[in-house]
Formats: sequence, structure tokens, C-alpha cells
Amino acid sequence: MSQIIDGKFVSETMKASIAKEVQELVAAGQRAPHLVAILVGNNGASETYVANKVKSCEELGFTSTLLRFEPSITEAELLAAVQGVNDNPDMDGLIVQLPLPDHINPDKVMEMIHPSKDVDGFHPINIGRMAKGLPAYISATPQGVLDLLAYYNIQTAGKHCVVVGRSQIVGLPMSILMQRNHPQGNCTVTLTHSRTPNLEEICAQGDIVIAALGKPEFIKAAHIKEGAVVIDVGLTRVVDESKKSGFALKGDVDFADVAPKCSYITPVPKGVGPMTIVSLMKNTLLAAKGTIYPKN
Repeated sequence: MSQIIDGKFVSETMKASIAKEVQELVAAGQRAPHLVAILVGNNGASETYVANKVKSCEELGFTSTLLRFEPSITEAELLAAVQGVNDNPDMDGLIVQLPLPDHINPDKVMEMIHPSKDVDGFHPINIGRMAKGLPAYISATPQGVLDLLAYYNIQTAGKHCVVVGRSQIVGLPMSILMQRNHPQGNCTVTLTHSRTPNLEEICAQGDIVIAALGKPEFIKAAHIKEGAVVIDVGLTRVVDESKKSGFALKGDVDFADVAPKCSYITPVPKGVGPMTIVSLMKNTLLAAKGTIYPKN
């Protein structure tokens, strides 16, 4: 039977370390890291995500600011709000919660965030720096996966890593990160997606399979070879009348089918999910310290 990769435990361990560092910064006379979140409209999932980020800030001793705007806000007004955060030296990191209303171009908004405050790691400059192996904010979910691999001392050098999904937030950066010359890297990487023929056959060659395609329980035992490491990034609400909430959270991997074949596997929930927020907090701490982009 496979070993469960406990993202909740690892994230709590990392949070304790971050909180200690914040206490030391404040004791030395510096201010606490300051994260700003922009939320447009009242999308239920977005409200939950932002509330969790604000709660994490409180737990770790960060300062947080939530800027709420009506869905009717114009693109120009939102861009001006982003620039206001860019210009404020007491605000270290900025996240703009997606999705945005249809009349606002998300790429325009992301590119308006100054790279030094782009703690989500979505700005083209941070993505480019990551691709070149330069210091950069790495987007939270891929960074969380790297931290899990490091914590469990899972060897990656010389392994074949198959990434399923090519999104700019997870799949694409994950494929770049896993091939870098780095302790959590040095893989031969195959990036697969919805147009990949023989997907099952290709996945079954992977020593490490990272599933990030957004289709609940798509990856079955036939996709996985004996002893593989399986990282499930997916998170989808599926109707389940047996649950009090009326839904269940499912990953991209059919856990019950796949787990018996793996050496390691992440569950859903309590796998990669908790790591995403702690990675965002880590980036915000780096921003406050001027580690990636030195303060003026």
C-alpha cells in the first residue's frame, strides 16, 4: 500500500516556521508582511478562497487588506486600484482573485501588478525568470508540490515525470520546474493534455505523475505503473447527497483505484490544497524581506 503524502501536516509545519520568522522580524523593529487581496463581485468559491487567505495571514502574524469591488467596476478603475497597491511601499504582496467579470481582461490586470508584488507568480516576468532558473515568485500550487516532494525526500533526479494538464497556473510551470537542475527537479518531463493521443500509455511510463487537468477521478489504475509517485492537484465539487453539504470534493485521481499501485500519493482533500495557501504566505514573506526583488 502507498504512503499518504499529508499536505495538511506539512503545511502546518511550514506555517509554524513562517510565524516564527515573522515574530523575529517584528521583534527586530521591522513591520509584519502585508498581503493585499482584490475581490471583484461575490463569487462563492472566490469568497471562500480569499477568506482562507485572510485567515492564514492572521494566524501567521501578517497584516492583510481586502479590497472589495462591485462586478460593475470598469477595467480602468480596477487597473488604477492595482497601481495604487504597486505605489504603496507598506504593501508587500498583491493577489487579484480570479475569475473576473467578462468585461475585464485578466491578463491586463495580472500584467499591471508589479513583479515584485506578484506573490501569485502569474506575471510574465516571474514566469520568464522561473523558466531561466533565476530567482522568482513561483506560483503557489507548483511550489506546494515541490515542498511536498522535498519534505518526503522523494527522489526526482533521473526520473520520468508525466504532467497531465497544461494550464498556465499549474501544468505549464510544473513541467518547467520538474526538469530544472534542482534538488526537486532533474526529471525527464512529458507534458500531456486533452489532445494527447495514447494518454493512458504515456502516463503509465511515469515514475512521477502530476495530475492537474480538472476532471474528477479521470486517472485510473491503468494510467499508473507499480511504485509510481502520484500527485493529485485536482479539486472539483461533485454532487453527493449523502454529504451534509450536498457535495464531495474529488481529485483528478481515482484514489481507491490508484493508491494500491503507488509508492506515494496525495489525497484530496488534505493533499496539495493546504500547500497552496502556505506557498502564497511564503512568497509574501519573501516580498517583505526583499529576497527576490531587493527593496529600494
